[in-house]
Amino acid sequence: MLRQHPTIAKDHIMLPSYLPIQISQNHGVSPLFQRLHRHHELEINYIVEGTGYYLINGIKYSFRKGDILLINSNDLHRAFETENLEIEVIMFDPSWLATEQRYDPELLLPFHEMGIRFTHLLDRTHPKQIELAEILQDMRTEFLNQAPSFVSVIRSHLIRFLALVNRYFALKEANKTRFKLQGSDLIQDVVQIMEQQIAIPWTVRRLANLVHLSPSRFCALFSQIVGTSPIDYLIQLRLAHAVHLLKTTDRKIIEISMLCGFRNLSNFNRLFRLHIGQSPTDIRQAVQHHE
Repeated sequence: MLRQHPTIAKDHIMLPSYLPIQISQNHGVSPLFQRLHRHHELEINYIVEGTGYYLINGIKYSFRKGDILLINSNDLHRAFETENLEIEVIMFDPSWLATEQRYDPELLLPFHEMGIRFTHLLDRTHPKQIELAEILQDMRTEFLNQAPSFVSVIRSHLIRFLALVNRYFALKEANKTRFKLQGSDLIQDVVQIMEQQIAIPWTVRRLANLVHLSPSRFCALFSQIVGTSPIDYLIQLRLAHAVHLLKTTDRKIIEISMLCGFRNLSNFNRLFRLHIGQSPTDIRQAVQHHE
């Protein structure tokens, strides 16, 4: 087994100390950001338009316009778009609300008891869902406009949002134990190795051997947790790294393709255009144009 290897490293979200919250509105989900990841910050997602689904700790949550999802610290997750997705993403440092928790220790229970008393996808039929959506939209407006005292207004909105979720969206019957997909730690180890060694000519059998599983069992478990097959995910990792090298180095395109594990330049160009929607040359020229 691979327990000597660390599991998937946390993403480091750079939040300023004076405003430890980030609010953005994203159109679609770029393949570059579809990798399995986790972070310390708590996350709230409001689906403004369209449809898609999240994979959170190996469980699929389909969402549509108006839905609200909560993602806890260290939850392994990926987002996928199915149609015209527009999503508001709010990420914040839980320590920002330390003072409030002195007087209301239950404020962050929707995250701390995720899987026990609360679910990632809030009940879309609840009448309070509309009020929650309005709060999130008001937060984004304040974040964008930055009028006087906007930090205090955002903070007050966030506190009200969490208090309402805690009051109205707790499950009537709590689960006694948190669900953990069997084998998820093994897949985390494999993903970590793939990220660190993307140029190796991995095969399904070679990856399965890392965790002593049969290729068929490994593929089934990997697809359930990560959302795509091992090879498709490897291609996404390689292309994401290729984009990074194209933007940050002056290496030749053929050299970048080799460094990212592609042995054939024409295949690299084909897959790049298929998944990224542009050619490597387009990316390079766009960077040069902005310099």
